[in-house]
Amino acid sequence: MLTRREFGGGFTAVAAVRRRGTERPPPPPPANEPNLARILRTKKLRVGGLLGDEPYFYRNPTGRWSGFLAAMAGDLAAALGVELVIVESNWAEMVADLHTGKLDLAYGPSPTAQRAMFADYAAPLFHDTYAILARKGFAPKSWAEINVPGSLVAVDSGSAREETVRRFAGNAAITGFQTRDEALQAVQSGRTDCFVATVLFALAALKKNPHVGELVVPTPQLRVAVCPTIPYDDDRRFRGVVDAWTEDNRGIDQIRNWIVAGLADFGINEGDLPPDIAL
Repeated sequence: MLTRREFGGGFTAVAAVRRRGTERPPPPPPANEPNLARILRTKKLRVGGLLGDEPYFYRNPTGRWSGFLAAMAGDLAAALGVELVIVESNWAEMVADLHTGKLDLAYGPSPTAQRAMFADYAAPLFHDTYAILARKGFAPKSWAEINVPGSLVAVDSGSAREETVRRFAGNAAITGFQTRDEALQAVQSGRTDCFVATVLFALAALKKNPHVGELVVPTPQLRVAVCPTIPYDDDRRFRGVVDAWTEDNRGIDQIRNWIVAGLADFGINEGDLPPDIAL
């Protein structure tokens, strides 16, 4: 015979099972959920990060993402009241990651008409300048001097820099490498004449390895807008939030402050910038 305690315990267990059985799973996300609504619902801002992209994005020895673009993304997430989640991506797949909903925002792919068919470009954070890291003894002054069949140019495959090289130095012998480190090793060993980068990346690379080559800014100076890039949606409120955040921080010079602080982490100050290059 069941005791009163055993009977009461069994009743409680049955009731608990019934309660669990009647619990409903969380509702699925709405179809065609706007970007901003999804970010606020999930409490996460997913931003694409590129490995070895110093001083923009990189993982420090502890595994934590750093770089001045990571700092900007963290401030935007804080303004939205959500958690920043940096998702590793790469140059070749970043726009596709935006288009398929893997990312909410990216900073890597520079604006082109082709990319703009698949991703929405917000207002520029700042403008970067293309440069080359050249092997010793190779010191072209212009893109015209690089744009000759005898030039051996290294690029990181799928990047915006590769597109720039093919556009302005398409007559050179262009070799694509999977990583920037491989491309820089090719320059240092003399297997290629130069690696096309940006001024800020080149300065960071030279701080890490002064023997990799020499920094050259060919003329005419080719500038590129660094823009927050987001998926298209019909709502456009997230685009408005990002633009407002950019305008606010650019107006108080905070964008520049983040860049300066990020360069300082590599021992780079403004005096290290080439002439006529300003942040």
